Amino acid sequence: MGRKILIINGKESILQGIKRNFFRAGFESLVLTSSLSEGIKKAETEKPDLVIIDISLPDLAGFEACREIRRVLKGSAKIIAITNSVDANDAAKAREAGADDYVVKTKNESAVINAVRKLDSVKDERDNQNA
Repeated sequence: MGRKILIINGKESILQGIKRNFFRAGFESLVLTSSLSEGIKKAETEKPDLVIIDISLPDLAGFEACREIRRVLKGSAKIIAITNSVDANDAAKAREAGADDYVVKTKNESAVINAVRKLDSVKDERDNQNA
């Protein structure tokens, strides 16, 4: 599970919990930031394989944040949008904004970790087919 993951979430305390849970799940190459502007800089310098972005960021709310990350990365990374809202319309909007998956937050990040594993397994299958 060596893929580099950039996690953008507006609350530092939540980032620390995410970090702990991702480490426990075997993901060690994490880049964390609490603002979109810093996340964009990190995306440009760190070149992550995957970005997990909270679509309710204070400095660029909603799906614009997802669009901006997709623009900056030029399709080179997968994006998972996370939110507190269980809404089919939001899931569709997230995909329109460039997200590869949409996940509702849980206290222990299990849904997000499962989404990462799902994207990893799809990528591994494609890589094996192209080998």
